[in-house]
Formats: sequence, C-alpha cells, structure tokens
Amino acid sequence: MKTTHIRKEDIEKTWYLVDARDKVLGRLASEIAKILRGKDKAIFSPHLDSGDFVIVVNAEKVRLTGDKLKGKYYYNYSGYPGGLKAITAEKLLAKKPEELLRRAVKGMLPKNRLGRKVFKKLKVYAGSDHPHEAQQPQQIQI
Repeated sequence: MKTTHIRKEDIEKTWYLVDARDKVLGRLASEIAKILRGKDKAIFSPHLDSGDFVIVVNAEKVRLTGDKLKGKYYYNYSGYPGGLKAITAEKLLAKKPEELLRRAVKGMLPKNRLGRKVFKKLKVYAGSDHPHEAQQPQQIQI
C-alpha cells in the first residue's frame, strides 16, 4: 500500500448552510470549526486548507448554557493604558450576534496563517437571509 498526499488542486470545496436556532454556542462552534478545517473528510491534511465554506443563519437565536449570558465577558484591549474594554455575552448577543459566533469559532482554529485563511470561509448572519443562494449551499443538521 502507498500513502497518497493530497494536492491543493484535488480539493473540492462545497458550501454548507447551518441554522443556529436554539443550538448551544460551544457545541455548534466546534462542529463548524471541524467543517471549516476539513477534519470531517477522509483527505484531511493538517498543512492544507481542505475544508468547506459554512454559512450560519439565525445567529441571534443561539443559546448559552448556565449563567454565561451574564457571567461571560469578552475583552478588547487597545494597547494603551486604561484601554481594556469588557462586554458581557448578553450585550454582545443583543448588539452583534454574529460576533459572538465568530469569536467562538475563531478560538477553535489554529493561530497561524492557515487559521486566518480558513476563518475567511465562515459567513455568519443574524437573521435567516443570506446572499449566497448562487453557491447552492447544502443544508446540514448539527
């Protein structure tokens, strides 16, 4: 038997549509990260972008378990003294629901060039409408 190595040209990318309505944030984010990275495929190679595109709709209806809505904080630091800003998950969900899911998925991807490239394949929308009908995304259940 021989070990075959996949090439960039041999990778076929498909588009998936995920409905985030009443899904738990962390469990949803880990499945999305797996699809973006390509770990659900038999041809996975850690140094190549073998993953697919993911469109997430209804991000405003995602759930957090326990007391995370009030107790979980997201931080931004400008680099200046006194420049640390904190926002609760509840306020972030009300203000920018897409950002909540993006941050969760981004934390589960590699922190390098490949991770930044893979992250660009994630499209998140607060409502049920999205502009990617031309790509004919396949609906998947997570």
